[in-house]
Amino acid sequence: MPELRHLRPQLDHRMAFFQGFLRRPGQVASIIPSSRFLERRIVRFAEVQRARLIVELGPGTGGTTRALLRAMAPDARLVSIEINPDFIPLLARIGDPRLIVAEGNATQLVELLHKHGLAAPDLVLSGIPFSTMPRAVGLQILIAAQEALAPGGRFVAYQVRDRVGTLGRQVFGRGRVQTELLNVPPMRVYRWDV
Repeated sequence: MPELRHLRPQLDHRMAFFQGFLRRPGQVASIIPSSRFLERRIVRFAEVQRARLIVELGPGTGGTTRALLRAMAPDARLVSIEINPDFIPLLARIGDPRLIVAEGNATQLVELLHKHGLAAPDLVLSGIPFSTMPRAVGLQILIAAQEALAPGGRFVAYQVRDRVGTLGRQVFGRGRVQTELLNVPPMRVYRWDV
């Protein structure tokens, strides 16, 4: 039954995501990964195809990571920073040579880029749930993103709640927001240009 073998990685991916939510609900904000509709909105709104270096904060099991890789230029690079050690092997299995999987905290963004010998990114994309972390940690992450970004770069975050919007205004100023209703739960996608 080739159809079942084809579906197996997706079922493993979804189960790992759900288990991650059960084990660490403060780090995994939803019980299921992002929908393809949300992934498409993120790719368009973030202008992924224009970026040469992208940093993804909180890739989870890699659904959005795969969408980014599909949309990226062949010579672009993607650094996915994940705090949950259970998700690292799933991300490593993606096997794209443009992808660097780094275990770490998003507050260490600048240090992780230096560790891998990488320059300033054009895009920092975040799926981590700002609404479940202390306000001070959220601000640290946003400041780290601002410090890391290349001039003319952009910070994009997709979130259920608007905490990142409030914190983002303090760090980046006024941004833009779109809503994707075809996702469970519906998500807001925020963007700030620096």
